[in-house]
Amino acid sequence: MRIVLMLGCWMGQLLLPAWADATPTLPWTLIASRPHDASSFTQGLVIDGDRLIEGTGLYGRSRLTVRDLATGQLVHSANLPENQFGEGVAVVDDRIIQLTWMNGIAHVFDRSLQPVADFRLSSEGWGLTSDGKRLIRSDGSSSLRFHDLHTYAETGKVDVVDGGLRVENLNELEFIDGYVYANVWQTDRIAVIDPDTGKVRAWLDLTGLSARFPKYAGWNSSDAVLNGIALMPKSGHLLVTGKLWPQMFELSVDRRLLARKVP
Repeated sequence: MRIVLMLGCWMGQLLLPAWADATPTLPWTLIASRPHDASSFTQGLVIDGDRLIEGTGLYGRSRLTVRDLATGQLVHSANLPENQFGEGVAVVDDRIIQLTWMNGIAHVFDRSLQPVADFRLSSEGWGLTSDGKRLIRSDGSSSLRFHDLHTYAETGKVDVVDGGLRVENLNELEFIDGYVYANVWQTDRIAVIDPDTGKVRAWLDLTGLSARFPKYAGWNSSDAVLNGIALMPKSGHLLVTGKLWPQMFELSVDRRLLARKVP
């Protein structure tokens, strides 16, 4: 098994673009797995206390859910209009914010998922997180865009680079210890980004993770890609999953290669 996994990682690296090997890769250990709704096209994932909040996509199937983190039991659910494609989510105080992909709009809900407000986006909505001072949004490009926490106005952006090359297709986001962790669409890697400079400081390579569960009939590896990063505050572990994956995975990540940043 070890030989197979090592070979898979080696082959995965061969297929990745040059920027993927420009910085250190953080070691990780699989701690546990737990069930995940395989009908959920995961676009945003965040843990808030004892609740797991997930935003999902696809037209006619996009929704926002709140579940009990320990049991997976559904607590609240809100469906988006059928003509909207749901994307990333973030929690700010007593608000839950969900992006849409190409509708140019973001929705603001209370913790019971009752709608509170909407605001406009200047570009596509992909991933969303917050550093406690601002919202940080990805739009599928190499940029991270910043928004005011209260007015939602866009206040700036930074281009993400590694080894002098732009890192495109930034997707789901999570803010951890001063860094933005970003899924890179259709790869098995997560970029660890300094949001002040845009520089990638490390990579997390999850090649082979999707091999740890059986594939259901109709599985499409082009759609069912790694996407979804949530910090588990009590343990410091990461909870990760993918679009239409039947499993979520709890990972212990060795972050000693990263200097802790205080935003």
